[in-house]
Amino acid sequence: MIRLKNARQMDLIRASCRILAETYKKLIPVVAEGMTTLDLDAFVRDDFKKAGVKPAFLDYQGYPAALCVSVNDEVIHGIPSKRKLKSGDVLSLDCGCELDGYFSDSAFTLPVGTVSLDAERLIKVTRECLYLGIEQAKVGNRIHHIAKAVSAHANENGFGIVRQYCGHGVGFAPHEDPQIPNYISPGPNPRIVPGMVLAIEPMINLGTGDVRVLDDDWTVVTLDGKISAHFEHTVAIFPDHTEILTLFD
Repeated sequence: MIRLKNARQMDLIRASCRILAETYKKLIPVVAEGMTTLDLDAFVRDDFKKAGVKPAFLDYQGYPAALCVSVNDEVIHGIPSKRKLKSGDVLSLDCGCELDGYFSDSAFTLPVGTVSLDAERLIKVTRECLYLGIEQAKVGNRIHHIAKAVSAHANENGFGIVRQYCGHGVGFAPHEDPQIPNYISPGPNPRIVPGMVLAIEPMINLGTGDVRVLDDDWTVVTLDGKISAHFEHTVAIFPDHTEILTLFD
């Protein structure tokens, strides 16, 4: 069931999203070759504590960290570890926070040092997919309008689209209805109406869109070992406009 948000609830979700965006703005300059992915998680935990919010992902369905850190062929849900970042890595970060019971969610991919031209193009196109999807997230359209915009751009550029995972509603919980695939699926295709809060998140691979889950039961990797990119914003639907709540760049 899709749970619509009223004006007061939108304000509280917006506040949660603003804190998440500010944390990301502080985190990006910190990312450097030689630091561990655990260092990134520790930074987020500390910044959330200072802001008076809780990590939305920590212990959610058993996930053991505040920040999902996925590197290179890891698509999503990478668990922070003692792994050190090196120049050429493609780093995807996914996080959310809870403020007084209201949730935010956002993800982005960035290069560590100097990356390949293929990696640069994948990151660029995946970010474009996100904003093309957001353009279609407006009153009167349907979820498939978002999916079509994302898939068309990824396909035009010859990239693989992850189908096993998708965007979703957010706000009262980290994940809510509706599901928002990044391709035209046979599933539900609800109309977009005021009061929806959506987490739109293209996950695009350099090679095949097929993925598998590692033995840790969390980390999702590309089946062919090629790199992946991931971008996500939380957006709110109003009668006359759509607002990106997690904008930080």
